[in-house]
Amino acid sequence: MSAAAPVRFVPQAELPEGMAYERFIFEQGCVPTREGLHDFFNGLCWLHFPLTKRRLNQLQATQIATDGIQPVRGAVRDALTLFDENAAFLRAPDALWEALVAKDWLRLFGELRPLWAQACCVLFGHALLEKLVHPRKAITAHVYRVHPATDSIADIDAWVARELSVDKLATKPFAHLPVLGVPQWWPANGESSFYADEQVFRPPQAMARG
Repeated sequence: MSAAAPVRFVPQAELPEGMAYERFIFEQGCVPTREGLHDFFNGLCWLHFPLTKRRLNQLQATQIATDGIQPVRGAVRDALTLFDENAAFLRAPDALWEALVAKDWLRLFGELRPLWAQACCVLFGHALLEKLVHPRKAITAHVYRVHPATDSIADIDAWVARELSVDKLATKPFAHLPVLGVPQWWPANGESSFYADEQVFRPPQAMARG
């Protein structure tokens, strides 16, 4: 599949039996699509993040060519699938990112709350978007920090596509974010008590054990 060629969306029935979904997309430039919200949001992600989706597909197809189709996905394909299904992109000041990684929720959404005005959080994973059709406080994204020049979707897409690699994903470069906690994204999070729910805003494991 050429990096410049747009994908086409085709019925799921066009995927040959026994052929990997990712390999079919890579070789044919066509995305098998079923009725339903999951594939609808996947299509929207292809339209808004074409470079990142192509890069993910390239990495997935390379892994399939190297390892074949196994009964259980290996660590690399698991990481690629997690990114594809549940990632969000965050462009944010260092202090905000550090508090997020540390799961210092009170600082992240309290003391540092004004810094969210300088941040840009964009949802990417199509399964994540599907879950948010019926919002629940516990819905959590795997957040990947980005550093594009601007917050435009096109710039984020180009930056992630350039940066994304198997080696990068192997470092597990994600932070966990209950997305309804993002300021202005959910009316209830205007109250500090929203973040007191440790079933959702869990403390770091070391603190939890203590």
